[in-house]
Amino acid sequence: MNLIIHSKNLQITDALKVYVNQKIGLAVEHYFPETTFHVHINLSVFKNNHCIEVTVPIGDITIRAEEQTADMYKSIDLVEEKLKRQFRKYKTRLNRKARKEKMLVSSNQPQNFDDKSDGDEDKVVRLKQFQLKPMSAEEAILQMNLLDHQFFVFQNAENDLMSVVYKRKNGQYGLIASDIVENGNKAI
Repeated sequence: MNLIIHSKNLQITDALKVYVNQKIGLAVEHYFPETTFHVHINLSVFKNNHCIEVTVPIGDITIRAEEQTADMYKSIDLVEEKLKRQFRKYKTRLNRKARKEKMLVSSNQPQNFDDKSDGDEDKVVRLKQFQLKPMSAEEAILQMNLLDHQFFVFQNAENDLMSVVYKRKNGQYGLIASDIVENGNKAI
């Protein structure tokens, strides 16, 4: 595992590096000891807000957590707890999926571009480009929750169409699916 630490408006001291390594590095190693990957950590200070953003790409899944408080060490502690919850959730789902697939097999035997610019409200201030990966709606919901986002765009593995899952105000999830249009008529 390789920690990549960036800072903005903050001098990274040796003590801060050690603390980040103890909290974030050990948490990642605890849940993924056999995996080698880069952990991206952004530390920033704006006015009295000390913000930490942690991004952990694990294969096709990206786990992300962010916290902001008046103290950087408190922010690191909070983001560590958030990451641990997400790691546990991810590992539990992986284990459930592996057990489910094992039961099915035994029973059936015969990639970011950022454009940051100032301007009016109607202007695009950030652009993200990524490849749509085929996955089920359940996998997309997992990915959305791991990223701590309100929506997630994906290629639906059932019909190869672009779809969006989103979190509703009542805590449930919604799915928006595109239609196939041929010569102006909706295909069924």
